[in-house]
Amino acid sequence: MSREFKGDKLLVATHNKGKLTEISEILAPFGVSVVGAGEMNLPEPEETEDTFVGNARIKAHAAAKATGLPALSDDSGITIDALDGAPGVYTADWAETENGRDFMMAMTRANDEITAKGADAPRTAQFRCTLVIAWPDGHDEVFEGVMPGSLIWPIRGEGGFGYDPMFVPEGYDITCAEMDKSEKNKISHRGRALAKFVQGCFGG
Repeated sequence: MSREFKGDKLLVATHNKGKLTEISEILAPFGVSVVGAGEMNLPEPEETEDTFVGNARIKAHAAAKATGLPALSDDSGITIDALDGAPGVYTADWAETENGRDFMMAMTRANDEITAKGADAPRTAQFRCTLVIAWPDGHDEVFEGVMPGSLIWPIRGEGGFGYDPMFVPEGYDITCAEMDKSEKNKISHRGRALAKFVQGCFGG
């Protein structure tokens, strides 16, 4: 049984406005207000682990300790079967440039590397999300969500973010970037992890 969340304020250890909005909308029915790490002027701790759960734990515990609030963090990314699970925890790193993140560059690299391996369709991949909620007393809970699918090229769609324009979820024929936002949230890796979090900590 997961520890029940009893407060009315949750710190989400992210500077990503898209993630913050998504989490706020999901927790609104429980009367929980969500505050982001940016609003609290929290620095982003160095992610030194090579697993999603390891990095999520670093972020959640650092934020809980700094603010005295329960803190939720996520570490998420895409694992591509033809690339032995890469980029994985380095999903965002593939997009890093001197001028911020360039996901077109990251998607091109992914496609080039898959092509170089001679991988045939379907080029299976998974979006993965690991959520960790940490309390100031050091306790934490872990929730994981996976969205299986395959990668296409050329990319399609204007919505979403990150690698969404090249990812077709299992059972669909459109990319995440072509989906209605609410539909995507229902099946997304983050949506699935958040559903487990809500079930575990809010009994919902």
